[in-house]
Amino acid sequence: MSDEVSVEATGETVGKAPGLDKAAVRFQVVTEGERGLLGVGYEPARVLASVDAESVDAGAGDEPATHELHPEDSDDAAVVRELVERVAHEIGARCTGAIEEADGELVATCEGPDLGLLIGRHGQTIDALQYLANAIVRRRHPAADSPRVVVDAAGYRERRETTLHAVAQRSAEQATATEARVELEPMTAIERKVVHEFLKDDPEVETTSEGTEPNRFVVVLPRRSVD
Repeated sequence: MSDEVSVEATGETVGKAPGLDKAAVRFQVVTEGERGLLGVGYEPARVLASVDAESVDAGAGDEPATHELHPEDSDDAAVVRELVERVAHEIGARCTGAIEEADGELVATCEGPDLGLLIGRHGQTIDALQYLANAIVRRRHPAADSPRVVVDAAGYRERRETTLHAVAQRSAEQATATEARVELEPMTAIERKVVHEFLKDDPEVETTSEGTEPNRFVVVLPRRSVD
């Protein structure tokens, strides 16, 4: 009987382990995890993966490493770069990435022909990737020292922010003119924040979010005067 190699992981996959025959891996779910609410009460799923040692040895060297090294990257940049490249590869998005670090911000920018796949519907994929990148980097630092991570694709963030500002402005004008609430389309948490921030100082309207993920949306309401 061959020796068995086991590893317990949280939120990780052995599918990318080099030289590993995926059919030989046995999985046992230890805990399924909890999503929590806005990150509060979140518990990662724990999975125990086991494989015969000879299966690992037999497959060693079959799959060459594809992650290109960038010696100029900081440790945080290297982590974010690998995360973005792996996710892009797994979803079939052909793209290249660049990392810039300045003023406490780390910006990963992707270019390529398949950016629609990386962005996803209403930006859900790229926003989820950015959220995950920030969560990973925050765990590496004390909260006050953690850089903010932005994941962008060919200027998508700036274009989308411009669109959201225009939508927010029109909605505010409509809410003021009709004195009725205006519901926007479902958005990710990042996009809802853009709308809230844009209208927070508007004297005529106020905003709130309603609904449940992934269909949570912003509501623009006329401010009620207080006598």
